[in-house]
Amino acid sequence: MTALTLSTAGAATLRADALVVGVAKGPKGPVVAAGAEAVDKAYDGKLATVLDAVGAAGAEGEITKLPAPAGLKVPVVLAVGLGSVPEKDESFDEEVLRRAAGAAARALHGCKKAGFALPLDDASAVTAVAEGALLGAYTFTAYQGGDTKTSKNADKNGGPKQPLGEIALLGAKPRDKEHKAAAERATVVATEVNIARDLVNTPPNDLTPEAFAAVASATAKENGVKVQVLDEKALVKGGYGGIMGVGKGSDNPPRLVKLSYTHPKAEKTLAFVGKGITYDSGGISLKPAGHNETMKCDMAGAAAVFASVVAAAKLGLQVNVTGWLALAENMPSGTATKPGDVLRMYSGKTVEVLNTDAEGRLVLGDALTRASEENPDAIVDVATLTGAMMVALGNRTFAIMSNDDAFRTSVHEIAEEVGESSWPMPLPAELRKSIDSPTADIANMGERMGGGLVAGIFLKEFVGEGITWAHLDIAGPAFHEGAPFGYTPKGGTGSAVRTLVRLAERTATGDLG
Repeated sequence: MTALTLSTAGAATLRADALVVGVAKGPKGPVVAAGAEAVDKAYDGKLATVLDAVGAAGAEGEITKLPAPAGLKVPVVLAVGLGSVPEKDESFDEEVLRRAAGAAARALHGCKKAGFALPLDDASAVTAVAEGALLGAYTFTAYQGGDTKTSKNADKNGGPKQPLGEIALLGAKPRDKEHKAAAERATVVATEVNIARDLVNTPPNDLTPEAFAAVASATAKENGVKVQVLDEKALVKGGYGGIMGVGKGSDNPPRLVKLSYTHPKAEKTLAFVGKGITYDSGGISLKPAGHNETMKCDMAGAAAVFASVVAAAKLGLQVNVTGWLALAENMPSGTATKPGDVLRMYSGKTVEVLNTDAEGRLVLGDALTRASEENPDAIVDVATLTGAMMVALGNRTFAIMSNDDAFRTSVHEIAEEVGESSWPMPLPAELRKSIDSPTADIANMGERMGGGLVAGIFLKEFVGEGITWAHLDIAGPAFHEGAPFGYTPKGGTGSAVRTLVRLAERTATGDLG
């Protein structure tokens, strides 16, 4: 993990591999942002002129590298674009700072140390820059160790390109309690987001349900979180027909993991439920060619839940948080659930399985019922649930559905606050009829149009009466297949972790009803 420090050194005296400064788009050309005054002075006050001469405009995420002048103790100055200059008396948006810091950190992979001299108007800006830099510094190299000397990702020594080693925030105040707390929080959150990314990126032959449960157990216990793991025997005995129905086609049996973080002064309890399909072939309803290659990411919801519970524990939040990881591998075999089979869920409801590729809602149904038995103040489930939601909202925005409009609005506002793009979606009552079954209590498929909403309606059936609930469909943003941008890497993104952590923080302080 990249180290983060609040440096007392000035930009002119810091010894590092690079200095990062911000540049904004002004009406007459690039404008050097606050925080870079000492760097600008080293260019005789002409840093903006130099940037303009080499074509830098200050557009968001734009990266420009310059040789450092003699007055600095670094070889390179990296200018990152911040977009338009803010209006008078306004500051740069926190997400703009977060993405800029992330883009700069990505551009500095392989460096040992870099100073970040970006605008830090307050503790919120410290959080944004620190978080963005730590997230942007992420790399996944666990499986790179063979013939890397010819790899485009290799460093000059022939090994995998490593992340930026140390980030020194210049302008932050190490002795300021708010700045120090902001940096510490950013480190915890970014660390857990990156752990979720690691889990999503891990090949499915190494991250089976049993292996995921083992990782979760070990890490949780190290952080004072209690763990209970139900294996296949306990799941059968307990009547978890949804989880067992999905997992019985695989040689790698399913697991249900309960993580419990408690605070002695907590007045509220949150339950987070995560879909953990460690590999999704579609089962008997096999996915078409071209849709299988990234299905290791179908456990991203469980990864987000796991990381969020650990983050709450590390931060010592005054709220009880329980995480439920519904883990299974969805494979076709002679023992697999078939279209037309009927499963008896943990709730006692029977479900006619019309499509075995609609498996996430089956494992979540069992976990939601189990979570409801403990009567938490709210339940939030997180899942890469439907391709339909990707059609609706694209690859960067997750959907929020809820049985409580006010809670849905709060979750949406929280997601936007922490920089995770989301959108509130309805649960239209007229779609409920489409999952009626002539054979069972309910079917796992309904109308194709509005399929993402139908999935949410199905899940609602398994939430305990009177319990506030929200469903996050992160199918789009959980796994990024395009070129990296901002602090978002290629591959697993850790989507929803920051939203869940902020939700827990808001609940702990009583800011959420």
